[in-house]
Amino acid sequence: MSKTYSAAERAYREIKERILTGALPGGELVSENEIAGELGTSRTPVREAFLRLETEGWMRLYPKRGALVVPVPSHEADHVAHARYIVETGAVRALSPADRGALLPRLRESLDRQRELAAAGELDEFAVADADFHREYVIAANNPLLTGFYDSLRERQRRMNSAALRRGETHTDRIIEQHTRIANLIEAGNADGFAAALAEHLTAVHGVTLRGQ
Repeated sequence: MSKTYSAAERAYREIKERILTGALPGGELVSENEIAGELGTSRTPVREAFLRLETEGWMRLYPKRGALVVPVPSHEADHVAHARYIVETGAVRALSPADRGALLPRLRESLDRQRELAAAGELDEFAVADADFHREYVIAANNPLLTGFYDSLRERQRRMNSAALRRGETHTDRIIEQHTRIANLIEAGNADGFAAALAEHLTAVHGVTLRGQ
């Protein structure tokens, strides 16, 4: 791998992480010079990173003006939440008692991690732990197609989580309380109760209205 490519890859990963965490919020116009200075690199790898991010839909480039961080479309939160609801409820309904028994220690461990991050005020890491918590029971359903589709939503999910936390519209203690309820319902094998709790959780955190509820 060439040094130029390595620098471009590093720039891409750093800029994308800033977008996902909200450090570069939607609607912000940034320049190659500005980002290159912050990253301590030349403009070339930043330009390559911008082009890649534009291809992926995270940025929109304007010659001689800079790059606009594309805001989350008004409909995207609804679509992501609805897709998550379908996958997560389907996964939980597919869990056998043995699956649930193996899953619960991982969910409890995740809850402990969330409490630690909340206490430390690590909101970006908390947003990652939040996404990982939900992914645990999708994986437990042992359906690689479901898991693959769910993982395709992960970056959008992270960005939505970070945005909600940064806006202060939801609080980590409330999220942990809801996650604990979700874990308890999975442990009890109460798929209908889980579905209702998940719908309430997604609505409260992201302010969406789930269709079919």
